[in-house]
Amino acid sequence: MNQFFAKLGDLVPGADFVPDDAQARVLNSDARRVLLCCSRQFGKSTTAALLAARTALAKPKSVVVCVSPTLRQSGELIRKVREFLGVKSAGLHVELPNGSRVLAAPARQGTVRGYSAVSLLIVDEAAQVDEDVYRAVRPMLAVGGGRLMLLSTPFGQRGFFWREWSTGGEGWLRIEVKATECGRIPAEFLEEERAAMGEEWFAQEYLCSFVGMENAVFRAEWIAAAEARGLSQRRLFV
Repeated sequence: MNQFFAKLGDLVPGADFVPDDAQARVLNSDARRVLLCCSRQFGKSTTAALLAARTALAKPKSVVVCVSPTLRQSGELIRKVREFLGVKSAGLHVELPNGSRVLAAPARQGTVRGYSAVSLLIVDEAAQVDEDVYRAVRPMLAVGGGRLMLLSTPFGQRGFFWREWSTGGEGWLRIEVKATECGRIPAEFLEEERAAMGEEWFAQEYLCSFVGMENAVFRAEWIAAAEARGLSQRRLFV
């Protein structure tokens, strides 16, 4: 029996989503600090939405905060939460009759500050989230012993996700799921991707490899830093 599914089904009659084995490993964990390093198309947002829904239902008056890199991703995540809970509402939040709230926010300091006593903090696509945002959201867990979960596909050897994964210590439960371990991704598709992308990018996107990307002409952080100073990518490549 899928333990998480059984609990969700008890709370939401008719819930018809059954997590696969890899998702269930994440969802059934009660660790306070969890790192999920996974392939593209593993179902990170679905896993995050399931965990958010389960926490909000099981713990009355809980506050669940889900941070995503962009507004679009935040909207998609909260849409999935609504589907699992069977509720209709607008905006980037869901409020339940038991007093619990699920809030989704894009990864900007001005939008993520201000929440306290958070029961569960989820950072989706964490490798794409800025370091300053990570520093801003961690204090939300100071009161109440809230849980922290970082979910992401790797994005090079940089940022807090890579740091926590590689040198963050034993306080984290680390779960790795490669594309070759996800039954929803056909082997034929992966071979096509390997041929199209090259070994380095394929290893990053599908095999959970924190490749250094030293061969890239312009590394992502250089472009981001230049854009922050008002330079466009067009001017960088002219």
